[in-house]
Amino acid sequence: MKHTVFSLLFLLLAIGTKAADGYKIRIKFSDYKDSMIYLAHYFGKPLPTIYKADSAKVDKNGIAVLSSKDTTLGGIYMILFEDKTRYFEILLNNGDNFSINVSSRDITGTLQFAGSAENERFTKYMNFLGDFGKKNQALESELAKAKTKTDTVAVYEKGKKLGKELTNYRTDYTKQYPNTLLTKIFNALKVPEVPAGTHYMPDGTVDSAFGYNYYKSHYWDGFDFTDDRLIHTPLYDTRLDEYFNKLVLPLPDSVEKEADILLAKTRGRKELFKYTLHWVTQWAQNSKVMGMDEVFVYMVENYHMKGDAYWMDNETLKKYVDRAQKVAPNVIGNIAPELSLVGLDGKDIKLSSVNSKYTLLIFWSPDCGHCQTEIPKIDSVYKASLKDKGVKIFAVKVGDEDKLWKDFLEKHKLKDWIHVHNPNHTSNYKADYDVYGTPSVYLLDEKKIIRGKKLDHENVITLLDILEKKKKEGKL
Repeated sequence: MKHTVFSLLFLLLAIGTKAADGYKIRIKFSDYKDSMIYLAHYFGKPLPTIYKADSAKVDKNGIAVLSSKDTTLGGIYMILFEDKTRYFEILLNNGDNFSINVSSRDITGTLQFAGSAENERFTKYMNFLGDFGKKNQALESELAKAKTKTDTVAVYEKGKKLGKELTNYRTDYTKQYPNTLLTKIFNALKVPEVPAGTHYMPDGTVDSAFGYNYYKSHYWDGFDFTDDRLIHTPLYDTRLDEYFNKLVLPLPDSVEKEADILLAKTRGRKELFKYTLHWVTQWAQNSKVMGMDEVFVYMVENYHMKGDAYWMDNETLKKYVDRAQKVAPNVIGNIAPELSLVGLDGKDIKLSSVNSKYTLLIFWSPDCGHCQTEIPKIDSVYKASLKDKGVKIFAVKVGDEDKLWKDFLEKHKLKDWIHVHNPNHTSNYKADYDVYGTPSVYLLDEKKIIRGKKLDHENVITLLDILEKKKKEGKL
């Protein structure tokens, strides 16, 4: 009986000491009243991308209370003034209950917290960062005035010393307060330091790629992918941008592999997973790099279509799937969809009937301004180089401007090309080749496998040279 009473008492005490969900922030302004304030947070990106979370009215005494009983995802939040141009940052965690005293005219000099030791430390750091910025600006001015190499080197040395001060500040903080939100942020900001010295391959030759490989392999070391609060900071988008645009090889297989790794790290974390999947998918869809449409299809087929895009409504998800299904048939490495169109002589011509080492497949329109300049340039490159490399041009006229089409061909003497059109509208080439803009240029090999797309007169020769080199090396 005593044991049962003790257990019940222990349970009640445990429940009583459990921190409540939500937050309560009491703010006392010395010079701001009868106005609104807003609680907002970052979502992966720096300003101006902010998201409102709450609002409150500042009463006639300059007091406002922001509160919620709902579970709150912490991070770096902002107190926005009514004009939405002024703000100050705070750290917020689920269950926080603290007070702020501040003057709207001198936020930096007056901001004080009660009941939040971490925000007191955060304020000290922000003040340190402000001084750091001033010192850095002074060094930039000093550098602009440098007249000799010695002067320049001296400024750079001062800059290194200043940067070390910032690094040491963050390092000392993380050691002293290891389990805090600010420590998570500092760790996420860490940039890998490549070990100095010369590094060698196993065969004794200098490893010229050591710096790149080390930096890339340690890029995410400090980022805690298990902590969703980091999405409410301005860090993640910038880090993803650098990683995929500067460190990951711009090849579909490489990008897909890296995307899988990051999504595996964020799996089970609602916001980080959502942001990663959305970011990579959009990045691939909007990329100007040849072949990244394959990544878009990969992401949709392996994640969106398998239920991972939990935040999307059915209509939005359907648009992604439809788009991927349109792109999928014409990604690099696929056999080009068959085309059966009508030539200038009125006879049917199939794409598969073109016997050549390479085929430049062009979709263009004679009333397209860009086509009017690009098509003659492609022809110049064809006559100067492509023809000798075994290339034939299969040019598909888009639209119904027959007279304009034939006049253009005559004017520019495009006699060596295979010209076709779709007078009876029997071909579905626009869907098969994702032709939503002109000119749209593909390069096919002798087996009609797509080897390049989104090409123009400037890069087609480079691509051909790469393909020829791969053939000689047995890699194609």
